[in-house]
Amino acid sequence: MRGVSFALVAGISFIAGLSVGGGSSAAGVVSHIPLLSDGLDATPNQSVDLTDFWKAWNALEANYVITHASTTLPSVQTRIFGAISGLASSYGDPYTVFFPPAEAKAFSENISGSFAGVGMEIGIKNNVLTVIAPLKGTPAQAAGIQAGDQIALIDGKSTEGISVDKAVSEIRGPAGTTVVLTLVRNGKPLAVKVVRDTIQVPETDDGLDAKSGVYHIALYEFTSNSADLFQQAFERFKASGSKKLVIDLRGNPGGYLDAAVDIASHFLPKGATVVTEDFDGKEPNNVHTSLGYNDLPKGTKVVVLIDAGSASASEILSGALQDSHVATLIGTKSFGKGSVQTLMDLDGGSLKITVARWVTPAGHWIMGNGITPDITVPFTQADVAAKNDPQMQRAVQFLTNGK
Repeated sequence: MRGVSFALVAGISFIAGLSVGGGSSAAGVVSHIPLLSDGLDATPNQSVDLTDFWKAWNALEANYVITHASTTLPSVQTRIFGAISGLASSYGDPYTVFFPPAEAKAFSENISGSFAGVGMEIGIKNNVLTVIAPLKGTPAQAAGIQAGDQIALIDGKSTEGISVDKAVSEIRGPAGTTVVLTLVRNGKPLAVKVVRDTIQVPETDDGLDAKSGVYHIALYEFTSNSADLFQQAFERFKASGSKKLVIDLRGNPGGYLDAAVDIASHFLPKGATVVTEDFDGKEPNNVHTSLGYNDLPKGTKVVVLIDAGSASASEILSGALQDSHVATLIGTKSFGKGSVQTLMDLDGGSLKITVARWVTPAGHWIMGNGITPDITVPFTQADVAAKNDPQMQRAVQFLTNGK
């Protein structure tokens, strides 16, 4: 079995609606999506006692009485799907979920099509639906949504126990329509109205600061174009003659695994580990290694900026450069989004199963732990209001003074 290389890790949670071909762009690291539908083992596990299950099934079938005129008895197939859904949820993993046929169809469209949305990445953190990052230039950012905001209500409906994928379907909608999100920020509720739109996110930004001599390259997501765009920016960096480079991954919720590996290859020798898919012994680990461009100008000092909005592919890239002692990480701890999912077709429904975890070259699990910067620099609301960037300032200081 080969997993979906979503370091999405976990869940299709990008609410921007970019088309990414085989997966979800900023939903995490994407490379391919196999369906585990052929040759599935349907042999009953003789060691499992299902007596209580059948007692419950038969008791419901024999005794349940409809009490609302608008309701009907569920079909046998609906009850089977309900049982599978409960089985998946019993694992306590918000990214291991079952989609009945209608939701499975919506999920498939979400990872292969282009839809209107609000432009943010969401995930489950501490069992709460949480904003990983609003994307640059999107309705979510314009509405003031911030990384770390907890989403308590979607159009007045509680998100308690909701899966990421279900939240995606409720937030997404036609362009021009409005969704009301009730957020919890610093313990206080905040209602935010966001008008959905077709999302266009700038992928990179780069330039030289003439005063400090520091060159910055900002990556806003990891799409199929990001490796080429980064290379173009990297060539401009080399042509500038600067030996001080900042790679800004703040608010970057992820994207294609191949893009992260390709970008890391500018800094690492051929064959060096970028990240490992750890299948916990259920199949051989899959080690993703550098392509070996290794064309960073000699003597260049590198800083990578990360924050709570840096997830999946951003964590893979920053973790690889940190563990390889190529770059110094500055900012705040990243989100911690690093598991791998695969899909299984079940009679029109889809079971999404977490099958692996992402592990950095030094053996650190990304999922739930995130990447810890070498130098922690907070970014406060006062800094936002004053349009001050203490993290970039600290990066410039480090690259200029070495401290």
